[in-house]
Amino acid sequence: MRGSFTKLLAAAVAVNLATSTAALAQKAQKVEIEKELKRLEQMRKQVKVLIQENRKLLQKIEAERKALEEARRELEKELKQAQSERYKKLAQMFSKMDPELAGQKISALQDPKEAALILYNMKARKAGAILDYVDPKVVSQIVKYLTTFKSAAAVCKSLQESGQQLGKTPQE
Repeated sequence: MRGSFTKLLAAAVAVNLATSTAALAQKAQKVEIEKELKRLEQMRKQVKVLIQENRKLLQKIEAERKALEEARRELEKELKQAQSERYKKLAQMFSKMDPELAGQKISALQDPKEAALILYNMKARKAGAILDYVDPKVVSQIVKYLTTFKSAAAVCKSLQESGQQLGKTPQE
């Protein structure tokens, strides 16, 4: 009987030891899982912070882009205004010249668009008198540009009279 009791006791100890080992392994696994969960939670918080920082940075970049776009538009507007003033002054200067001399100078200009812009800013009679003395090849190019300018001016005037602005639809 003693042998069976010893065997029984040994078996009980073995079962108890196995149970304790399994319990310890489970506890260790649970601790590891909790550590991993904490690490993941910290990473999640860091990701949230990074997302917020990136959103703020994106908003800042977007605001700067809008400011730059507005500055670009303003510079373009100022440049167009300066060019317009330049052509008006050139038109005044050419208007004061003898038509034959002005025609020679207009013919000598490299860019027919420049010539057209100068003539566009003159009174029609004076521009016509000057065109009589301009090289016929140059006149045909100038007339093409003048036609374009006149058409664009008519569209702009029509839109202004109807209360609209360029680039906007009536619904805006």
